[in-house]
Amino acid sequence: MAAQVTGSGGWRGWRAATQDALYGTDGFYRRPEGPAGHFRTSVHASPLFAGAVARLLCEVDEALGRPASLDFVDVAAGRGELVTGVLAALPADVAARTRAYAVEIAARPAGLDRRVEWLPEPPPEVNGLLFANEWLDNVPVEVAEVDSAGTARRVLVRGDGSERLGEPVSGAEAEWLARWWPLAGEEGLRAEIGLPRDTAWASAVARVGRGLAVAVDYAHTADARPPFGTLTGYREGRETTPVPDGSCDLTAHVALDACAQAGAPALSPSAPRLLSQREALHALGVTGARPPLALASTDPAAYVRALASAGEAAELTAAGGLGDFAWLLQPVGIADPLAPPR
Repeated sequence: MAAQVTGSGGWRGWRAATQDALYGTDGFYRRPEGPAGHFRTSVHASPLFAGAVARLLCEVDEALGRPASLDFVDVAAGRGELVTGVLAALPADVAARTRAYAVEIAARPAGLDRRVEWLPEPPPEVNGLLFANEWLDNVPVEVAEVDSAGTARRVLVRGDGSERLGEPVSGAEAEWLARWWPLAGEEGLRAEIGLPRDTAWASAVARVGRGLAVAVDYAHTADARPPFGTLTGYREGRETTPVPDGSCDLTAHVALDACAQAGAPALSPSAPRLLSQREALHALGVTGARPPLALASTDPAAYVRALASAGEAAELTAAGGLGDFAWLLQPVGIADPLAPPR
């Protein structure tokens, strides 16, 4: 529980502290090793993930009528691992029509495929697939905590990670809490105020003229909010105490149901849909099924390759692990390409 304080004295909200720690001049996401040096995402776990995203792009391509120019936008691109894998996995005819964009604040990495345009924000109009893998969890948010009187107050933090309570949450932030994450009057309950993520996602979706926007993140919904929030840190592959000094990643799970409503286009034949990564990847052909044992005797090398692929697929779809990521699918002007057949 944070202690209550009035005034500033070097204290500030988690949103401002996280913004500087992650994206400031010497911030975590500007470090040369990139995110892969500190945590393992689906992109790094297996090329099967990029292959699945490539298949999703092909589905969007078909829904758009195979246009002369097809956009793929990789938001929070890290060092370009996903966009590189997607381009490599695309059929030649689709790759020839694809305009690839990587959106990241860090400098363009050396040796990146020349076909990839490196941008600090998404292009103004996207006709194709905008894919944001583990982006929204790093959009900085304020943290609220209930005090001894039952009032939700902003949590203030210093550079060493120590916390105190500040002013009561008010205005649009209080309205967001009331709508999406109401806190009972029990002292110590916490929430991350997801309003900046709603705004960021709505802005990204607004750039999609026709196509599909996808956000992939650890998430929660209104029926199962965590009572004490999820703010944490990661450093060198291990979870650690969140300290806003630029030495570690700072992340919190995403209220994707709120993002879905904020980003829903006014005119679209399909509503936004939330599904697990396990469900999404299964729909895209990544199942983790073991190869038939008979293949071991007829083609041992092929069996070993297939077995390795099945192991990677199992990791991507595992309950309690990467399979628990949530996918928010937001179609714009097209039907949901992963909707089950009627």
